[in-house]
Amino acid sequence: MSPRLPTLLAAAFALLALLVLSPPAAASSKQVMTFEARELLRDGERERTLDEIRAFGVRRVRVLMYWSSIAPEPNARSKPRGFDATDPTAYPQDEWGPYDNLMAAARARGIEVYVTLTGEPPRWASRNRASEANRRTNPSAKEFGAFAQAAGRRYADQVAIWSIWNEPNQPQFLRPQFRRGKAVSPGLYRGLYRAARAGLLASGNGDDEILLGETSPRGNARVVAPLAFLRGTLCLSRSYRKRASCARLPADGYAHHPYSRSTGPSFSEPDADDVTMSGVGRLVRALDRAGRARAVPRGLNVYLTEFGTQSYPDRSSGVPLSQQAEYNAISERLAYLNPRVRSFSQYLMTDDNPGTGGERYGGFESGLRTFAGKAKPAYDAFRTPLVVKDYGKSDVLWGLVRPAVGVTRVRVEYRNRGARAYRTLRTAETNANAVFGFRTSSPAGRRYRVVWTAPDGTQYTGPGVRSYR
Repeated sequence: MSPRLPTLLAAAFALLALLVLSPPAAASSKQVMTFEARELLRDGERERTLDEIRAFGVRRVRVLMYWSSIAPEPNARSKPRGFDATDPTAYPQDEWGPYDNLMAAARARGIEVYVTLTGEPPRWASRNRASEANRRTNPSAKEFGAFAQAAGRRYADQVAIWSIWNEPNQPQFLRPQFRRGKAVSPGLYRGLYRAARAGLLASGNGDDEILLGETSPRGNARVVAPLAFLRGTLCLSRSYRKRASCARLPADGYAHHPYSRSTGPSFSEPDADDVTMSGVGRLVRALDRAGRARAVPRGLNVYLTEFGTQSYPDRSSGVPLSQQAEYNAISERLAYLNPRVRSFSQYLMTDDNPGTGGERYGGFESGLRTFAGKAKPAYDAFRTPLVVKDYGKSDVLWGLVRPAVGVTRVRVEYRNRGARAYRTLRTAETNANAVFGFRTSSPAGRRYRVVWTAPDGTQYTGPGVRSYR
């Protein structure tokens, strides 16, 4: 090999990356950021949180609509007598209240609400009614379809995008996952999805987007891996041959949660049926094979509807706070560069309660704020995410100004190793999607940051970012 070849290859790769990342490239110009926050269903916190989300430049929020939290007598073994589950006025009206309030508050701020209809089911809608603790086992597709119709009728003019069942490949949301070693949750989910879609169509939501999936990223002995779950739901073999008796499943997109490990979003999962952030291409290819098998419509787009990076204080699955900001940005860049990805997301605004005894850090530490409410570096980075890819003697930068609604200008600053102050590297102009990119030479140890001045004169400064290989 010529001694110059590695250098030439590195330069070629850097140039290719620059062409892909530069403002003229609209890799995923239709990609929408979705934000999910537990505060959205809480009186006294909803409006403030929506104002924060809107100030970030986000115009879509996701909410899980829990079947059992709205259904009448959810702990009863028998369905209430005379209850018409397709009629939203037959449900306890107070239970719709948090969702009604969210719809109104979001609409007032020009924010779209995306709804995931999900379990757990009321006890009377489970085929395992004898045990209240096991109500997630074999939920009735017919009753779930009736609930979907009621939700669709209540929010027909307020919701334009729906998905069906949160993480159905996880046993804490749907059971059983396996029976005698065979995955059975895909078949259960297929019935739930078909019934819910029919309910939404019957309620007048035929023009809305209805998403399949909402799968979690990895499988194990208790969890069905997402691509195995996809094949099972669509009646496909491992070679993507469809059973003749299994009709094509209509869908407007596929929703997935590509959570990555603490090793970072670039880590490639060894199991080919797992889909974390670096493996979203696997999901796209699987959907294309399913489309060619006529199991779903061809060319289904991917919606990454739940994602975040776990951070300290959880040291078992989290990363340092500065690394959380970097991993979030790297993940968003990966999503942006895939033209089939139509949605990316941030989960949560505030970390879950870390707990006191028992299962400490049993929730999520993926928020932009700590549980105590203090903003993490990821908070400022969310407004102006920046990624720096190391190509040897060159760094390639990719960034986004989220609050901007079109072309804008940003100042990119740098600080070399050992220096105390940042200096201006250049002023960059974004494309119409508020994305910018360029290549620069770089000594080892350099950090970069973005400074953006909003039209009202407010200046926002992102945290310092290292390059990564």
